Amino acid sequence: MRLVLITITMLVHVTVAVAAEPSDSFVKATGTSFSVDGKPFFITGVNNHYLLYGLDAEVKEVLDDAVAMGANVIRTFLQPVIGSPDDDSTTIWKFHNPRADTSDGLNVHGNFLLYWDHTKNEMAINDGPNGVQKVDALIAEAKKRDLRLIFALLDFWDYTGGMQQMVAWHGVSAKRCFFSCEHNMRDDHFFFTDPRTIHDYQHWVAYVVNRMNPKTGLRYRDDPTIMAWDVANEANAKPDELRLQWTQEMAAYVKQQDPNHLVGSGNANIDLKRFDIALPAIDFGTWHAYPKYLKIGVDEFDHLIPQYCDVAAKYQKPVLLEEFGWARSNSNQAAAYAEWLNTITENPNCAGWVVWRLVGHEQTGRYPVDGHPDAQFDVRKDETALWNVIHAAVERGRNRTDQ
Repeated sequence: MRLVLITITMLVHVTVAVAAEPSDSFVKATGTSFSVDGKPFFITGVNNHYLLYGLDAEVKEVLDDAVAMGANVIRTFLQPVIGSPDDDSTTIWKFHNPRADTSDGLNVHGNFLLYWDHTKNEMAINDGPNGVQKVDALIAEAKKRDLRLIFALLDFWDYTGGMQQMVAWHGVSAKRCFFSCEHNMRDDHFFFTDPRTIHDYQHWVAYVVNRMNPKTGLRYRDDPTIMAWDVANEANAKPDELRLQWTQEMAAYVKQQDPNHLVGSGNANIDLKRFDIALPAIDFGTWHAYPKYLKIGVDEFDHLIPQYCDVAAKYQKPVLLEEFGWARSNSNQAAAYAEWLNTITENPNCAGWVVWRLVGHEQTGRYPVDGHPDAQFDVRKDETALWNVIHAAVERGRNRTDQ
């Protein structure tokens, strides 16, 4: 059955590291590589999910540790999304987490970007100091450190609301997943087809890219500190026809509002036959892969890497391994990262990597516990074997960039 997608166009302990002088040029896609000022820009990056709701000291430490690592890109999500500020029961993601008192444990410290305004019966944007001003500050702090940012404009998952909270605004039962369901296996269509949620999404996009940042004096769309927009984080709608159609239309809308920045899907895209790099509005391909979830080993994962880079060569667009991890409970963790990062760096058709995830000390003075058996991917500035392997891989990546 042919699915019709309705598109509505709308307007809307801290180590201080010293960074290089930032470039005023945008990151571009040049064949299978990224570039800045016509020179190769090989991505050696990190993810962190709490940069927009963590405490200021926590956020700055992550940024400083990224600089200490030598990373050039940080990826994060625009979040949280809540129900209504005056009715906590409408927020669907208040999980019973034993570590809910920490940023890592989803304590958002009263911060949120989007909410439902019951008085107007519509989505509203929190532009206060506990809202979009947190994004302003992150961009400014990243600029000071010569770090580029990839922003996922929305998250699919409900850990801090995301699309699932927005679905709930409209009275539709959202699916909850907190380490309790298979990744990328949900088949809800509502967010991707209903004109109300499409309206909300596009209104949010228009607001974000056109926002004037008082800390930099630049609109987001005019700020080269932002490397790229991901249409969303892992918006892997089913069936594939719906995912591809929605991604193309929303990516085109982002580019209409912001012609300066690259646009990626932010999807996992394990099926190379339906890889959204082929979409005209997508500037670079993304893939997220965790061998544990794919039920494969270290070498099998290593063999996936050149397959994705081959697709980059076919479409002459960069491909970025945007999320990946191997648990520290595996005795070969450091060796696995060394193998994968070397494979990416040595392949001229691979555009880089963004590891999941770099964390700093919490307000307790300790690193996040990261003890769940489905995770244990944290990277810390603690001079362990994993940190040293990633730091060495960054140096090799810099050699590629300097060529």
